[in-house]
Amino acid sequence: MKIFISSDMEGTAGVVDWDQCIVGGAQYPYYTDLLTGEINAAIEGAAQAGATEFLVNDAHSKMANLKPDALAGRAGYLSGRYKPMYMMQGLDESFDAIFLVSYHGSMGSRGSVLSHTYFPTAFAEVTVNGVVAGEAGINALVAAAYQVPIVLVSGDATTAEETARFCPRIETAVVKRSVSRFAAESLHPAAARDLIRERARSAVEGLKDAGPPDIALPVTLGIWFRSSDYCELAARIAGVERTGDLSATITGDDPLRIYQTFITVVLLCRGLVE
Repeated sequence: MKIFISSDMEGTAGVVDWDQCIVGGAQYPYYTDLLTGEINAAIEGAAQAGATEFLVNDAHSKMANLKPDALAGRAGYLSGRYKPMYMMQGLDESFDAIFLVSYHGSMGSRGSVLSHTYFPTAFAEVTVNGVVAGEAGINALVAAAYQVPIVLVSGDATTAEETARFCPRIETAVVKRSVSRFAAESLHPAAARDLIRERARSAVEGLKDAGPPDIALPVTLGIWFRSSDYCELAARIAGVERTGDLSATITGDDPLRIYQTFITVVLLCRGLVE
């Protein structure tokens, strides 16, 4: 049984500030160890339920945050700052299930700690078929394309709720509750790991009842930008239709193509400031 793990970092219990999760931050090494502990808890729980093979896609920031030899389960490690499929690089139809570990709420959410959607400088809000989507909801397009169920998400309560909009049967490990965008009440790290381990085991045990994300075709992905410059750039990409000064849509029957087009928008918009 193969499990694909896409790991972010802002959803880790205790993380409430960019300094804690950005390379070079004074507290960054400590919090990457906490993140590793939560990823390992997910692997351990899945292994208890019979999973035998794991691939961890490091999907945070420059995507090289983990120590490969510290990963449990002899997990494969996919890292590096440029991946054509970004947070879902490495996924294909050979996997049995997907875990989203240490995810966070969308830029359009109400006070989710460290909330953003892929690139906060450019994107104010993203929707999938009219429903506000965080990174989990956008990434669910890839899961839908390969017909692999997303069975576990960890992070704050907002992240759990936003992910369940697209994956209604998902197991959620709520390791913190946001007070504001820069404050949260977190479980003790050991308690957070225990919860993730338990929910991962339950998710794999219930895999026979799981299904791919609930995303109707054709898909319309809506994007609201923070400035017209980003919107103008995005509209130059094939498949992106500008619908207003600050808005655009991507529509089609192929969820994988929708995702790839969105990632192209992300990379082009990043080039404007990087």
